[in-house]
Amino acid sequence: MSDTYRHHFKDALDTLRSKNRYRIFMDIERVAENYPYATWRFAGEERDVIIWCSNDYLGMSRHPQVISVINDVTEKMGVGAGGTRNISGTHHPIVELEKILSTLHQKESALVFTSGYIANEAAISTIAKLLPDCVIFSDALNHASMIDGIRQSNCKKHIFKHNDVDDLEKLLASYDKSRSKLIVFESVYSMDGDIAPIADICDLANKYNAMTYVDEVHAVGMYGTRGGGICERDGLLQNIDIIQGTLSKAFGVHGGYIAANSDICDAVRSYAAGFIFTTSMPPGLAAAAKKSIEIVMQSNSLRIEQEQQVKNTFLALAAKKLPVVKTPSHIIPLMVNDAQLCRDISLRLLEKYNIYIQSINYPTVPEGTERLRITPSPRHDDVLIDKLAHACDEIWDYYRLPRVTHHHAA
Repeated sequence: MSDTYRHHFKDALDTLRSKNRYRIFMDIERVAENYPYATWRFAGEERDVIIWCSNDYLGMSRHPQVISVINDVTEKMGVGAGGTRNISGTHHPIVELEKILSTLHQKESALVFTSGYIANEAAISTIAKLLPDCVIFSDALNHASMIDGIRQSNCKKHIFKHNDVDDLEKLLASYDKSRSKLIVFESVYSMDGDIAPIADICDLANKYNAMTYVDEVHAVGMYGTRGGGICERDGLLQNIDIIQGTLSKAFGVHGGYIAANSDICDAVRSYAAGFIFTTSMPPGLAAAAKKSIEIVMQSNSLRIEQEQQVKNTFLALAAKKLPVVKTPSHIIPLMVNDAQLCRDISLRLLEKYNIYIQSINYPTVPEGTERLRITPSPRHDDVLIDKLAHACDEIWDYYRLPRVTHHHAA
């Protein structure tokens, strides 16, 4: 490659650096038997650190039964799936995984994808294309994968104000009731930790003859008596047409999925390029995901423990008058509101206190709302919580940052 081409890439990277948006990846090796501890490797050295920002919310990735299943099935069936779902990739573990996912969400069918991102991108674009003259109504804070799915559908779209059902209704009411409509939103929003008014959105969908598509990736495994998400917790599983979820967060494995009626899943299976032309999930991963779901469905204890440690963490940080946001979910945003400062605080936590919390900057969040996103697990005990609060307290003094006395809700 000539310098004529290369400088374009260098200029693009320099632009990110100048705006404090260049992302530095940390070499982190998690320790399964001692989660949330991990080994941080840097400059030829290594150090034990504590992870406070993982999406492995319940620590299921290190559950002995889950690990045992993936080892047993991999030894029996091999590492890879060997092909797409159409060409030898519909192995028995993935068939069983889809069965338990449909049971979890009380739907007729489910369809597994290689990631939650691909699930959203492929399912939204395909469903909207198959609906005649479809109009999509999308929450303003929807995930990038949902935005990509909407864009690829080439359908007319409207963005309604975040969690604002009045704004949504105004947009819905501007179309004839007979026209195809798809409302696309999330249940738990991962950066602010707030929760959508799902029941109200479903009422509007019924009133204006719209379909509903909800992303529950940060809620599955975490809410409901069986871990079916906010929709299960609120008794709304039958009110939602398509539920999208992930296997890589609370379930601790990898992959994404949708659950819906059999015709919708079959149509996505038959038309979605992101499903048709992608090699299937490996059998070991599928079996491990099924085992994790079984464990999470059968017991509420991990969810109860996690909820308690989230509460304890928030109270410990709030007691130091730190700018944490009180949310109705398991996500605790610690607001910094400056990109460079957020990165500096993250690095200082790591280097001085052996605490790893990645800074969250634009484009993940709007400029000026940069934050540390804290996600306690059941294994973040009170001793670790005290260490975190002490470290953040000292850092706020070090940078002479303002304190707060009132902790607002997301």
